[in-house]
Amino acid sequence: MKYGFGVDIGGTTIKIGLFSKDGELIEKWEIPTNKTDNGKHILTEIADFIDRTIESKGIDKNDVFGVGLGVPGPVNKNGEVNGCVNLGWNTFNVEKEFNEISGFNVKVGNDANVAALGEMWQGAGKGYQDVLMVTLGTGVGGGCVLDGKIISGMHGAGGEIGHMPVRDDEPTACNCGNHGCLEQYVSATGIVTQAKKVLDHDNRPSSLRDYDCLEAKHIYDEAKNGDEVANEIVDLTCKILAKSLAQVCCVMDPEIIVIGGGVSKAGDILTSRISTFFKEYAFHACENIPVVLAKLENDAGMYGCVKSLF
Repeated sequence: MKYGFGVDIGGTTIKIGLFSKDGELIEKWEIPTNKTDNGKHILTEIADFIDRTIESKGIDKNDVFGVGLGVPGPVNKNGEVNGCVNLGWNTFNVEKEFNEISGFNVKVGNDANVAALGEMWQGAGKGYQDVLMVTLGTGVGGGCVLDGKIISGMHGAGGEIGHMPVRDDEPTACNCGNHGCLEQYVSATGIVTQAKKVLDHDNRPSSLRDYDCLEAKHIYDEAKNGDEVANEIVDLTCKILAKSLAQVCCVMDPEIIVIGGGVSKAGDILTSRISTFFKEYAFHACENIPVVLAKLENDAGMYGCVKSLF
């Protein structure tokens, strides 16, 4: 039997999965991300963990077909990472360095891109080859898969949907330094920001005013309960997202759009409204592209890392 490891490197924890070549997740673990010394120990600690794991399980190193790594930053086709602020990394070739440390066949990709590949392989996009995925969390990530392959682009910025410019009059800067990025309106943080603006300038009663610390979940929950203001905020953010998705679809024309991340736990209210607005904005040939919820949750990145190896 041949084995692969999928490693999703986050700013707080590193998720590591042991997989069979046919896509079965055999076992998974989490280890803390050691960001001391600008993250220079991260790759060594991953390699050490994998070595200990295969030894404890009696797996021959020659039976490991590779290790896929997902990282929170842009990655070009050669495995070079163009900086990962959350890890303390500058620009360097992660693929080459991890290969030298571990001796394994290695493939490196952006974390959102490999999540899209994972959903295509064993998740909501299974059975499709052209998948657009958007992850709505603290920020907004995206992944484009065409003909079963990640589209990372020349600079590793392929799929950075969260930083599409959607408004010119936004006074607040995005984390990327630009103004008016999609992420500022449809991420969990962005939704709350928009809600507070509405509540500050609208005197209508709303159950949203009852929360001391308003979260995206509260907004979707109250919208489901029929709160008028909450529903308007959900409509506002879903409309902005749907318009951006329609623009992306004019370029890549996917078979399916997959919505993941923490905000996706809102469920059908999210996908149904995105679909409704998407039909209004989409080019007629794309207007019936289905919008569905992701299935693999936090494991999608590990699946995609393994899939990227072959």
